[in-house]
Amino acid sequence: MHSDISGPAGRLHVDDGGTGGVAVVFVHAFAGSSTHWTEQVEHIRRDRRAIALDLRGHGRSDAIAGEDVSIEDLAADIAAVAAALRLERFVLVGHSIGGAAAIALAGEAPERVAGLLLVGTPGRVPIEQADQIVSAMTSDYDETMSGYWDRLLADATPKVKDQIEAEREHMPQDAAIALIRATFAYDPLPALQDYAGPTLAVTSSDGPNDLHNQVAGLPHEQISGTSHWVHMDRPAEFNRILDAFLARVDETEAGSRRSPAGRATATAR
Repeated sequence: MHSDISGPAGRLHVDDGGTGGVAVVFVHAFAGSSTHWTEQVEHIRRDRRAIALDLRGHGRSDAIAGEDVSIEDLAADIAAVAAALRLERFVLVGHSIGGAAAIALAGEAPERVAGLLLVGTPGRVPIEQADQIVSAMTSDYDETMSGYWDRLLADATPKVKDQIEAEREHMPQDAAIALIRATFAYDPLPALQDYAGPTLAVTSSDGPNDLHNQVAGLPHEQISGTSHWVHMDRPAEFNRILDAFLARVDETEAGSRRSPAGRATATAR
């Protein structure tokens, strides 16, 4: 069921459906939308509730993503959706900037996040590298962004490439630069290291800025031969990883209910 809720910066569009189990909330990447998770939402809703939202300035949500937007602001969008839908405990599945927002929320409200699956989510980018990228975007936005998208879309299926390229055209330049600045400004490592629930990183590559190379002991799965949008290029393979992760979340939740000490005894990662 598609609906709108009132978010911190305007209307947020939500796709909510299914029943059973711990609900799963899907959060898309930069310039994307809830439609990026169509294959996962349909798969999960066979026996579990699944929610996909459009972050502010994306999809069918209000286009409010000002120059001062932060990853914490995007986390507040997710929190607003969870509150409006009365989700006490939920799993977060976030892609790229959506993964960063999921980490921020897990760090702020770990008691509500039953699991954290992070897809292509960046770690901390060195400040010199971040400054160079933002400077290049500011001086020659079109050329810099064209190279950026070409790298991310390498090995994409034709269908995925067409969708992503169409969506990127709708992202205003000022909003794009603000969101990329926000991504570079946010350090996900403290919140991720403090979050004790089940966690998994899924990537299409293995680079120095990937989370699993910056956080010791972070479980990692790699799906090679895809673009940055691994879950869209290889939905069946990704869904198998998702199913296994959710089974681990369910086992952890069941164990915490049996334990006299409650969820505080749930094993980390």
